[in-house]
Amino acid sequence: MTYFKDVEQIKYKGPKSKNLLAFKYYNPEEIVNGKSMKDQLRFAMSYWHTFTFMGVDPFGSPTMDRPWDSSEDAMEKAIERVHVAFEFMEKAQIPFFCFHDADIAPRGKDLEETNKRLDIIVGVIKEEMKRTGIKCLWGTTNAFGDDKFVHGAGTSCNATVFAYAAAQIKKAMEITKELGGENYVFWGGREGYETLLNTNTGLELDNLARLLHMAVDYAKEIGFDGQLLIEPKPKEPTKHQYDFDVSTVLAFLRKYDLMDHFKLNIEANHATLAQHTFQHELNMARINGALGSVDANQGDLLLGWDTDQFPTNIYDTVLAMYEILLDGGLKKGGLNFDSKVRRASFDEYDLFYSYIAGMDTFARGLKVAAKLLDDGVFEDFKAKRYASYNEGLGKDIVDNKIGFKELEAYALEHGVTKNTSGRQEMLEGILNQYIMETE
Repeated sequence: MTYFKDVEQIKYKGPKSKNLLAFKYYNPEEIVNGKSMKDQLRFAMSYWHTFTFMGVDPFGSPTMDRPWDSSEDAMEKAIERVHVAFEFMEKAQIPFFCFHDADIAPRGKDLEETNKRLDIIVGVIKEEMKRTGIKCLWGTTNAFGDDKFVHGAGTSCNATVFAYAAAQIKKAMEITKELGGENYVFWGGREGYETLLNTNTGLELDNLARLLHMAVDYAKEIGFDGQLLIEPKPKEPTKHQYDFDVSTVLAFLRKYDLMDHFKLNIEANHATLAQHTFQHELNMARINGALGSVDANQGDLLLGWDTDQFPTNIYDTVLAMYEILLDGGLKKGGLNFDSKVRRASFDEYDLFYSYIAGMDTFARGLKVAAKLLDDGVFEDFKAKRYASYNEGLGKDIVDNKIGFKELEAYALEHGVTKNTSGRQEMLEGILNQYIMETE
């Protein structure tokens, strides 16, 4: 059955096109920085926001009545969603998808029934993957939604909950491997605290590390060679998440000897919740060799929660792609649209308009970022700005050849040379020029 009868496959028509169901900037086969746009951007559909978000918010009931959700049987509905999802991805030219276990299959009465349901749905997904060539970017488990996770999962004060979370992760890793997933993501969900009055943070963090080490061991045991990823988030649903931001996660990984096994999945909206820019979080991950994948969305700066809007801010996507290109591209990662249509955008065709907007915005960002790098605009400026570390005193500092006594002697004899301007406004103006002029 076809659910989007009025939509043919979305094609590139160019920036002058008035066709609302066409790409203006995303041309999958266009070569940018040595690779096709399709390979540079590696777009992915988020199964949860796209096919399980029904428009609910803290103040209102569902607003989205999807024609494919008509069955009263939970498994029949789940199977139909698979067929619709792959039709959507085919028509939107999205080469990857991402999922939580709870997105693709309804929970059963117990873990055994849940796992059996997952196996059935995974079989249907594999058939659709074979038919379409669409791949799995990453999988994960929902260890935060059920009431059993009220105190966390890997950080729960209840050891039986820890065990249940481990069992969920085990199964989710198995089906991610079965689907050929290139990554597996850990998002903390409720791994944090509301008050220190009842929280043993030391034990909770130690236990979280134990869980992750178990995951590393099990990935090796089953031969899963995908990249393990951790996704930072500062708040929501707990007041203080243990995976607050990139720097916090990196400190955690180093403390518990996990740096060699994990990279980071960076989300734009999580960056702004942590009062960072998207570029900052990508930069911190990149310079530490930990940039793995990206959740492509944006938040509303006037709202203090995770709004998960489709990315339409060209400024942000340029700077995001700039960091990604500096890192040599996305490798096993991708740009997963962890984005949902607005509650008032309840027509199923709004899904196409939303993804087209997001894909075009990142495609445009890619081209501008590539041009900036080709022209050496910022890298040449930075090289000149830090030139004093290339010779003499600066090189001795970088090469760890001198200490406080030698530096004091130098300062006493030579003093300080005159600083030069950082020219921030000039550089911002150049960035704007490239954004407005690059084709």
